[in-house]
Amino acid sequence: MTTQEILKAARAARPALYRAGTEQKNTALRAMAEALWEDRSAILAANRGDMEAARDHIGPVMLDRLALSEERIAAMADGVRQAADLPDPVGRVLKRVERPNGVVIERVSVPMGVIAIIYESRPNVTSDAAALAVKSGSACVLRGGKEAFRSAGAVVEALRKGLEQAGLPRELVSLVQDTTRQSARELMTAVGLVDLLIPRGGAGLIRSCVENALVPCIQTGTGICHVYVDAAADLEMALNIIDNAKTSRPSVCNAQEVCLVHRDIAEAFLPRLKKRLTEDRAAGGLTPVELRLDERAAAVISGTPAGEGDFDTEFLDYILAVAVVDGVEAAAAHVSAHSTGHSDAIVTADRAAAETFLTLVDSAAVYWNVSTRFTDGGEFGLGCEMGISTQKLHARGPMGLEELCSYKYVVTGSGQIR
Repeated sequence: MTTQEILKAARAARPALYRAGTEQKNTALRAMAEALWEDRSAILAANRGDMEAARDHIGPVMLDRLALSEERIAAMADGVRQAADLPDPVGRVLKRVERPNGVVIERVSVPMGVIAIIYESRPNVTSDAAALAVKSGSACVLRGGKEAFRSAGAVVEALRKGLEQAGLPRELVSLVQDTTRQSARELMTAVGLVDLLIPRGGAGLIRSCVENALVPCIQTGTGICHVYVDAAADLEMALNIIDNAKTSRPSVCNAQEVCLVHRDIAEAFLPRLKKRLTEDRAAGGLTPVELRLDERAAAVISGTPAGEGDFDTEFLDYILAVAVVDGVEAAAAHVSAHSTGHSDAIVTADRAAAETFLTLVDSAAVYWNVSTRFTDGGEFGLGCEMGISTQKLHARGPMGLEELCSYKYVVTGSGQIR
């Protein structure tokens, strides 16, 4: 099917999901989760094909994003089940007003309609997006990257089996068959067919969608995340947080990319940071983190001199830009100048410093003594997520079920006229 045909089929399938109650949607989601696990052999075989084709074209960190295993498929299925267990956002009365003339006005949560998602090489996004769309009452049209096309196709086929078992149209979850830029442009300009476009991927993809989309678009994903180590920080805590934020999974958007260190502790902290992230990791057979240092940090430890763009780069790799700053206000100013508004953290025992940082840093998630890796729908109790919104209108931060709904006004009277 062409992209236009897929979009029209998804739009035609919407009414069946509108009529479906919470029980039928939950039944479908649980069947979708079971089908994912039952079809794991086919999904893994498809993923092996993707991995073999991509091995010579992308690095090991990005290959990890692409790779599936039985454990990861089990986690994907669990994410779908978690969506079934969450409260249904559709039909909630958000506000009720009774006017003096007897007219009752209710603001009611309703589905978006058709949600299009453009994403890159993470097959788990396929099931996360589908689960959230179905639970929130919307059809979803998925456009994955060419690196994950086989994997995404196998996942979608399993999800569609679950939908059909629950008596819902398979067209509620669709995968665009064209992986060229043309299909992305078609989704961006599908006025009347797409109610919401969500790009999940690198800065180039998101910029293209924001600049070219004629349909409503939510800016997501790009994460130049900072951790600022204050003068009053517990240095061991800071090392643990930075190690987790940078190395636990460097290819994701909530991974740390920049470390800021207060000048008063730079001489004590930076050698320990280098030992932990480079020397200890290398000695343990792990990939060492390359430290890209500004002039003040380079005066304390050796490393790669920071280039002009290093504090404005989402590395998605074992690379960390490091700068020394004069204090919490200077740290907040640095974050404001270089952050993408995703997730930024302060490590300190000084409540006043923390409150200053949390107030001045205008990101979707701000942290005090916590790793930035917690910016995630599951960690926030939202179930699986559609993405991390870095904008302010409609949705901000991890996008769960509520953020995938709109609302309408339902007005009830007894013959009133104006």
